[in-house]
Amino acid sequence: MLYICIPAFDEAPTIGLLLWRIRKVLEEHPREYELIVLDDGSTDATADTLKPYADVLPLTILRNDQCRGYASALDTLARTAAKRTRYPRRDAAIFMQGDFTDQPEHLPELIKRFEGGADVVIAEQPPSPRVPVAVRRLRLLAPWVVRPFLKVAGVTDPFGTFRLFRISVLRDVIRDAGDAPIVQWSGWAANVELLVKTTRLARRVETVTLDARYDLRPRASRVRPLAAALDLYRFGWASRRRRATSPST
Repeated sequence: MLYICIPAFDEAPTIGLLLWRIRKVLEEHPREYELIVLDDGSTDATADTLKPYADVLPLTILRNDQCRGYASALDTLARTAAKRTRYPRRDAAIFMQGDFTDQPEHLPELIKRFEGGADVVIAEQPPSPRVPVAVRRLRLLAPWVVRPFLKVAGVTDPFGTFRLFRISVLRDVIRDAGDAPIVQWSGWAANVELLVKTTRLARRVETVTLDARYDLRPRASRVRPLAAALDLYRFGWASRRRRATSPST
């Protein structure tokens, strides 16, 4: 089973067509799949847009009454997929955005590497002039901010949203977190935090270079470069302090 996990906040213009495109792509794939969408307190018509798709797609809709943020959405989606699976070693959760930035047509690239034995598959974005200015600025800042504190071997782009995780690895992360959220930080820092936690437990990690499509979504980027860079710095500093104060074994 493939669990396609999508956090959505005010994505009414795109979420329906995105689900339909995912269906079209996965119709040609032998694996069963389930779509899990978390409506994170949307104030537009996202909830109304999603309802009819639940009648025709293998879709589960989760909803927060108010926006709890991206990190909370990742936690909820990961825990939902981990609870539903019957075969955690065989099944995977794929996280992607609900605004067309992550392309459904690229799903087979991630799945192919998972079926080849990878526990974690990371989509890395190549440089592109189509990237919004705010995202471009953060992509320039982010590596310099986190480089002194942490590094994931073999991964050059730890910031993206489009990833695949074997469910057994997510279950290990959830077990280690206990009652606490699996990620504590927000925005891109949440992506880095989840990647660090999963790759430490994974036997095999692979990357694939895939173009993001910022030009297809009807809204402006929500990225705030300075605030996001500060979150990344705080996360990196906190991670280094935890390593420095951990008792030796």
